[in-house]
Amino acid sequence: MEGTVIVADDDRTIRTVLSQALTRAGARVRSTGTVSTLWRWIEEGEGDCVVTDVMMPDGDALDILPAIKRKRPDLPVIVMSAQNTVMTAIRATEVGAYEYVPKPFDLREVLSQVNKALNRQRRLYQPQEEEVVPADDTQKLPLIGRSPAMQEVYRIMARLMITDLGVMISGESGTGKEIVARALHNFGQRKNGTFVAINMASIPPDMIETELFGTAAIAGADGAGKFEQAGGGTLFLDEVGDMPLDAQTRLLRVLQDGKFARVGGRETLTADARIVAATHQDLRALVNEGKFREDLFYRLNIVPVRLPPLRDRLDDIPDLARHFLRQAEAEGLPRHMISKEALEILRKEAWHGNVRELENLIRRLAVLCPDEIISASVVEQEIKARPSSTSMPQPEQGQRLGQAIEVHLKRYFDMHGENLPPSGLYERILKEVELPLIALSLSATRGNQVKTADLLGINRNTLRKKIQELDISVTRGKKMM
Repeated sequence: MEGTVIVADDDRTIRTVLSQALTRAGARVRSTGTVSTLWRWIEEGEGDCVVTDVMMPDGDALDILPAIKRKRPDLPVIVMSAQNTVMTAIRATEVGAYEYVPKPFDLREVLSQVNKALNRQRRLYQPQEEEVVPADDTQKLPLIGRSPAMQEVYRIMARLMITDLGVMISGESGTGKEIVARALHNFGQRKNGTFVAINMASIPPDMIETELFGTAAIAGADGAGKFEQAGGGTLFLDEVGDMPLDAQTRLLRVLQDGKFARVGGRETLTADARIVAATHQDLRALVNEGKFREDLFYRLNIVPVRLPPLRDRLDDIPDLARHFLRQAEAEGLPRHMISKEALEILRKEAWHGNVRELENLIRRLAVLCPDEIISASVVEQEIKARPSSTSMPQPEQGQRLGQAIEVHLKRYFDMHGENLPPSGLYERILKEVELPLIALSLSATRGNQVKTADLLGINRNTLRKKIQELDISVTRGKKMM
């Protein structure tokens, strides 16, 4: 994306978000919050494209748009407005707007429109040159989706970019909590610092404090913990609901005082990291059950961001599918496109694993599909080939588990006729058995992982690892199934 973009909006947050995104895409940006400055810059010949709000403190941008068109008829003006009525859109078109974008806007859409406008300018002023269509810069955006559910997420994120406030991201497994956390870092005030992530569910309870705060250096070794590593940047606490109470107490003290010491050390260190936490659990329920400290909850939950499950944003599936195919191509896999009929089939699926499950399916299709166009029949075949998608026949009374599994597997092989199922069958079948076994055991113990590990006869750390690998939702103190 090449050229100078003038951003005019009286909301400083929106100016900052647009300026940062456009700068990252390669454009030069000048921003203002007034109509008078916008008009002065245009008179001076500034800008190759304008992105402006309608209502600003000193006037209505649509009122001066006819004058802009007379002064610089080839200057594209993209109009944004929170007054999302049909009359606003009609008025913008009548006075010569290049494009109209309602607020809250989709950042990806705005960048795409600016990119098109700048390309148009190059064609106007350099017609003799051979046109090279650049790659779509919006592919690099961390979040994909235009649905109303995601628009609300974008709106909240936009206001968080210029603050250091603590953020609590909630959502089911596979909805993209870490992606949101990374976006808040990469587009925020601490983008030049380090983004450090730690998953509380994957660390033994007695090691959490060491991981967070480090250990006193021995023989010159670096014992820095995550807080030190994230100094000047962002510390992402994933699955914070799995923290044991003693570690919660230590974390609360650090958030209150802004100071900490390494485990076994005496030196006081300053905590200089923005805290972004995430969980798939209901932390308020854990607070009521005495499993999570209420004061820590309020320290972490300053600004809540809820990520919708994929079933609440089905309109985003086409964009997501195409995005994952482009990613696969960039990683060296064959180039693919996907048919509209195939996308309709994907829209009708029950995505229990959310965006992550969709991504895994698209990647498999990118590997297995021999044709450039992924058809509906190929998608149907791959969906049916998943062991989870075949319906398990009801076992007869007294039938052993092994017999029921044998019936299931015979049906699975029969579905492929003379062909063999996709490779990796052993691991897929083991996961199919593990998933209900562990989930139902956790439900029976009301989420108590110590009792569940004892019931299953496995190590607690092994159980934690399996919960993470299989994306099993754990809610303590409640019957889950």
